Amino acid sequence: MITLWQQEEGLFVRKEKDEIDTNARLWIDARNLSAMEIQELESSYHIDHDQMLDMMDPDELSRLETDDDYTVAIARLPVFQPNADISYTTAPVGIIIFEDKIITVCWTDCEVLHDMAENRIKGLSLNDFPAFVIRVLSRADTMFLRYLKEINRRTNVIQQELQESVANNELIQLLNIEKSLTFFTTSLKSNQLLLEKIRKTRILKLDEEDRDWLDDVEIDSKQAMEMAATYSTITAGTMDAFASVINNNMNEVMRKLTVITLTLQLAAIITGFMGMNIRLPFGRSESWVGVIVISVLCLLSTVGSYLYFQYRPEKIDGKMGGKSGSKRRRK
Repeated sequence: MITLWQQEEGLFVRKEKDEIDTNARLWIDARNLSAMEIQELESSYHIDHDQMLDMMDPDELSRLETDDDYTVAIARLPVFQPNADISYTTAPVGIIIFEDKIITVCWTDCEVLHDMAENRIKGLSLNDFPAFVIRVLSRADTMFLRYLKEINRRTNVIQQELQESVANNELIQLLNIEKSLTFFTTSLKSNQLLLEKIRKTRILKLDEEDRDWLDDVEIDSKQAMEMAATYSTITAGTMDAFASVINNNMNEVMRKLTVITLTLQLAAIITGFMGMNIRLPFGRSESWVGVIVISVLCLLSTVGSYLYFQYRPEKIDGKMGGKSGSKRRRK
């Protein structure tokens, strides 16, 4: 969808093609574009086809370059998709700067572009295109920080759920959060390189106020990078910890199954021996006498094996050693 915007008294107002003021600067907001709309942009404003494809590529990194008629800046913006498996991700936005108009191109929708159209960004003006780009990057950093806080809160909720019951669903959610943090970290690093290029090159002509804003944006970008790296490390450590818990639980289950198997094995040995075709005790007695003897032997062996494996000397000594050690520590 292509939307045309012009400013009236400092506020963006949506315009139709026949309502455009040719003496005022224009913002062309292009989001969720179809193939026909892409061709319309390329033909109407003479945009290079390869550059348009780069802007529509979900994996395109941030960069700044100039052409004969326009300047292109590509930045990464945070995107929240509540119905997707990975709710928090990023998307590139292409900013094409002409002398009298500016075009933003994004293959999806995001809150930063919504805020721009809804006049939620203070000081955003079409009279200064370099400042316009810097304000967009500043808003992107603000949204990165906000989403990172939401990710941290969601991670804490998942950790509490995992403490009660370790389930695959919670572990998958943690894995998706770790992917989101990886996307955020990569995009923030890419945007940081874009900010450095804006400062070092003269592709965008910045005045003193723009440079001050650029300093603030770089500070916010570095803060967001540090937060993303910290949360990513915490999430990875949490997943490793719960993986160890799962392994310990599995080892405990296998130990109990081994005890049960060894306990029943002695009874199987006794019944197998008494069923041999050789002369055995009570062979000439009544059949019920042999059944009683075998049953008693199986019961005694089962109980004895269970008591041995449950309260074996090594385990008792370990417990006593632990208690005595704790007493010594108290002293």
